[in-house]
Amino acid sequence: MRLSSMADYAVVTMTAAARHCGGARVSAAQLAEESGLPAPTVQKLVSRLTAAGLLRSSRGIGGGLKLARPAAAISLADIVEAVEGPIALTTCVDQERDNCALDACCSVKPHWPVVNQALRGALAQVPLTQLAGTGR
Repeated sequence: MRLSSMADYAVVTMTAAARHCGGARVSAAQLAEESGLPAPTVQKLVSRLTAAGLLRSSRGIGGGLKLARPAAAISLADIVEAVEGPIALTTCVDQERDNCALDACCSVKPHWPVVNQALRGALAQVPLTQLAGTGR
């Protein structure tokens, strides 16, 4: 299993934003510069992360981006799901995308939710503060 580039970049972007936690708001351009990511990519990610409730955006003087909640309350799972959707190793657990030819006779399918929950649980145990080096 491998995260998509966008999920990886979302983690990098959120890590950069977390380093400003408690300080002034930051722009997407500043996050791009600090992270080394292309500005259009960061802008796209900021939109997704804002829609997912992880970043808060405000316009005007003093505007910019800020974490929507404390960095300690944002997990790696939250960030990945904001970009990728629900964490699932196989598509058969998603009724909307399930098109497996083995569906009717698969003895493994009932076990995938347990595996997916274990993976999500592991990612949920990693707070943004740990990734950003801003605390425990």
